[in-house]
Formats: sequence, C-alpha cells, structure tokens
Amino acid sequence: MTYDFYDHVKIHVKAGKGGDGCIGFHREKYISHGGPDGGDGGNGGNVVFKIDPNSNTLLFFKQKRIFKAENGKNGGTDKFHGANGEDCVILVPEGTVIKDVETGKVIKDMSGCEPFVIAKGGKGGWGNKHFATPTRQAPNFAKTGLEGEEKDLYLELKMLADVGFVGMPSVGKSTLLSVISAARPKIAAYHFTTLFPMLGVVSVSDDEGFIAADIPGLIEGASEGLGLGFDFLRHVDRCRLLVHVIDVAKTEGRNPLDDFKTINEELKKYSPALASRPQIIVGNKLDAVEDPSELDEYKKFAKDNGYEIYFISAATKEGIKELTYGIWNRLKTLPPIETYESEQEETQKAPLVPTDITLEKRGDIWFVEGNWLKRLMTGINFSDWESLSYFDHMLRENGVMNKMRELGIQDGDTVSIYGLQFDFVD
Repeated sequence: MTYDFYDHVKIHVKAGKGGDGCIGFHREKYISHGGPDGGDGGNGGNVVFKIDPNSNTLLFFKQKRIFKAENGKNGGTDKFHGANGEDCVILVPEGTVIKDVETGKVIKDMSGCEPFVIAKGGKGGWGNKHFATPTRQAPNFAKTGLEGEEKDLYLELKMLADVGFVGMPSVGKSTLLSVISAARPKIAAYHFTTLFPMLGVVSVSDDEGFIAADIPGLIEGASEGLGLGFDFLRHVDRCRLLVHVIDVAKTEGRNPLDDFKTINEELKKYSPALASRPQIIVGNKLDAVEDPSELDEYKKFAKDNGYEIYFISAATKEGIKELTYGIWNRLKTLPPIETYESEQEETQKAPLVPTDITLEKRGDIWFVEGNWLKRLMTGINFSDWESLSYFDHMLRENGVMNKMRELGIQDGDTVSIYGLQFDFVD
C-alpha cells in the first residue's frame, strides 16, 4: 500500500569538484618574460540542507534521489580565479533527521536550526603562479581541484509535536483533534480512515498552546509491521506526552482496558523509551455510555496505575475544555521536545599526507599506491622536466622515498605509481 505521506527515504549527495588551476604565462607587447600567471580554480559548491516551513512530508524525494552541487570553474590566464560552484540547497520539513546510511548514526536533526552543510565542495587547484621560484621561473604545471564530499544519506521525518494521540482504530482520535484544533483530518466510521499523521495547533490562550499529532490507529502486532501504526510510530518519538484514547462506550465490542494494555505493549516493543513517556487516558464517546457506573472501572484502573483520566465526548464536545487545560498543565511540568544530537564525532578533515601508502609486488614490479600520491600526480606534467623535478622533490620532502625503502624497495627495483614507471634510486 502506498501513501501520499512520505516520511523516510534514502538519497545520495555529492558536493562539487574544485576547478583546476591554470597553466598560463603573461603575454604582452614589449614584455618578453611576463612570467607565470595561471589563476586558481574555484571551489566546488556545497550540499546544504535547509528547513522548509511550508512542507510536512518528504514526498518530493520520491522522484528525486540524487543531488549534486556545481563544480568550481577552472582558473584562467592573467591570474584569473575560477568562479566557485553554486551550492545545492535541499529543502526538508522541520523535524527531518539526517542519518549516515553506512553507520546508521545521526548526522543532524533539522529542528529549529540554521542551514546545515552536509557535504563540502572540493577546494580549487592552484595555478602555476604559485609554483614560481628563483630557480623555477616558468613552471609548466598546476594542481587539479579536489573532489567534493560524497555521501549516502537516510532522511527520516519525525514530527515536532508536544502531544501524540494513540489508541486503537475508530476510538475517535481524529475527531478529538478536529475539535481541539483547526486541523481537519478525514473522519469516517471505518478502520484506518487516517492514513498518515495529522498535526494540529491547540490554543489555550492568545499566546499559549501546544501541537498535537493524531497517529493512525494501532493494532496488536503494529510493532511487527501489522496495520498502519508501525509506519508512523516514529512520529511519536519526540512527543512529551501521550494521550491514550479509549472507547468507553465499547462500540467495537472490545474491552477498552484490554485495548489500552495491548497498545502499550506494542509501544514497548517498538521503543521502551517511548512506552515510558507520561500518558493521560481519555475515555471518549461518553455520550454513548448508558450507565455512568460503568466508568468506575476505568477510574479505578487509572488510580491504581498512576494515570490521570478524562471522560469526554468528541462528538458533543463534553469535557473538551477540561481535557485541553489538563494536557496543557501536564506539559508545563515536562521537558521540552526532544531533539537528536549528532552521533558522529566532531573531527576536522585531516589534510592529505603520505601516510596511506600501500605496496604490492607483482612479478618484478613494485606497485605503489595511496590517496596522497594520486592527488599529487594529478598536478604533474610528466612531459616537462621542471614538473618532474617538483614531483621528485615532493616525494623526498614528504618522506615517501624513505617509506618505500622501509617497505622493501631497493635501488634498481622497478616502481610503478599509477602508470608511471621508473627505477628506484634513493
């Protein structure tokens, strides 16, 4: 079964690559040796998440799953700096939790926050103007731009509601929400009328109130995927208070207290923390109760188990005012809505250094690889003697030659670094 409400999705994001540095030389009449003037490449664009206050679903991501920021532009002559790439801005509803697919850890909770950069663009490469020295006055090489960050992400919408209405199907949760707020959920006399969570703002004064969520009816086995409840239980994860609605008129022929116990067992199976949230019991359909003494059983159960209980009729609005203020007064004693802290360690991205070098001998050739080496080689012009000299200098200055000797390479051995073969001489 599919729903118009879309609340979890996996996407792929990629920040822009940095532009390449330029190899250029100044050319001007009457100036015979203008020198290198290759400009730097622009930085790649970032991938940024931003809260969209007008959205309450992830339906947009049903059709679009891949998001890429713009690459930085290449540098030009006359020390012309390439333009930075445009950011890719992704709009999400407030309450969207961003997780890393590989680790399952929370990266960011988009709740009451500023735009968040999830993937940083690569830095632009240096133009050849940076490589000029007194002995290397015409460098014929430049650096390429760095690749931008790339990630697989899981987006999960967890609504920001103070109160969550839970209970069996057809106990009157949707009617209750429509009575105490301006929300207009679909209401009908059959099970699973509500196919997705509904939010309503409940006012208790001109400047005070709370947000309530009507969660689709739960049934026994909901925590194992039966019915609709399992799909939407995530939306009560943040709720500070659960309002457990039962049908005291027994219009479905069930025992309301058995229903109460069944739903709480499902909540416990889904999340013990959720099941331990404060609850208020609401006995609905009071107008259909013929014998008031039937309510004594529910009052005793609530007292024995430490619950507040309110009897109402959502249809006739009896008891609604008392319930609304009862919920508000209880909320004033509870902590604010939960937000999820990042579970990823705050570490700065380390610069590329030659510590990841690997060595493998295939036949008579030593194959040397590593991210630092790959990055270095992208900026080398192997047909230019000065560029090759710079390459050799970087290998020696950064200890790569010593590292290769430590790993077993001896003078005269043939070494291959990403297609470049040479005889090893330290």
